[in-house]
Amino acid sequence: MLYVYAVVAGDDYTPAVTGIDGSALHMVGRETGPRAVVHRHTRGPFDGPDDSVRRWVLEHSEVIDDAWQNSPALLPVSFNVIVRSDPETEATATQQLEHWLDDSAETLSRRLEELRDTSELRVELSLDGSLLEEVDAEVGDMRTEMERRPAGVRRLLEKRLEKTEKEIVDRAADRIYPEIRARIAAHCLDIEEHRSTSRESGLTPVIMASCLVRGTEITALGAELTALKKAQPALSIRFLGPWPPYSFADVSIGKEGNPNGSAPDAPTPNPQGERT
Repeated sequence: MLYVYAVVAGDDYTPAVTGIDGSALHMVGRETGPRAVVHRHTRGPFDGPDDSVRRWVLEHSEVIDDAWQNSPALLPVSFNVIVRSDPETEATATQQLEHWLDDSAETLSRRLEELRDTSELRVELSLDGSLLEEVDAEVGDMRTEMERRPAGVRRLLEKRLEKTEKEIVDRAADRIYPEIRARIAAHCLDIEEHRSTSRESGLTPVIMASCLVRGTEITALGAELTALKKAQPALSIRFLGPWPPYSFADVSIGKEGNPNGSAPDAPTPNPQGERT
């Protein structure tokens, strides 16, 4: 069996790290075509206590990071993708993977070229209602009136005030979203938005997105975010990465050795990559 970490362009990349649990890594595939980074595997999928799974996912990600930093382009493969031999055809796991790489060479090569010298960045922009001028302008009188009322009435007014503030901030977020998205997207080859199911206390999401960018655009995107913050001080901005292009790698190597299947979700990028 072979455990697969990533697919890289047909170059002279040689892994400089070990794999999960110190496994020795090697390459499978033609030198002139896409090649896979793998280790020989003698067990089933990695499964165990949460601490062990976190360690395995981190070690998996470290292999992908090494390939990303030392080869022109890569397609990360999801955690726990294993290729087996085929008892019907008697093809070994290596032959199975080689066949898939050959059959998919044109598609993989095209996607690798599209991802050449790219990174994934995560941008999260939210509005802080306590800093939004529109809130003060519209509810300032309500706050003053509330302070003059008895405690019982004040509690009712507080709920009304909270609802009004939320509506104001939501409207502001909807209003500024198109411009913010356009300014971010101008620096991206691709952008994938995520919906937030939770609201951090005091913050209203404007946009949460993964961005595929060329290396030359990372600084420019950071400068764009700085300009957005300067123009709207109520914006709270998180700028995470850079990472390998996890969200933009649509590799389809099947779990448990079926090269035509669908792989599970890619591992979460290492949060240690967060920018400050």
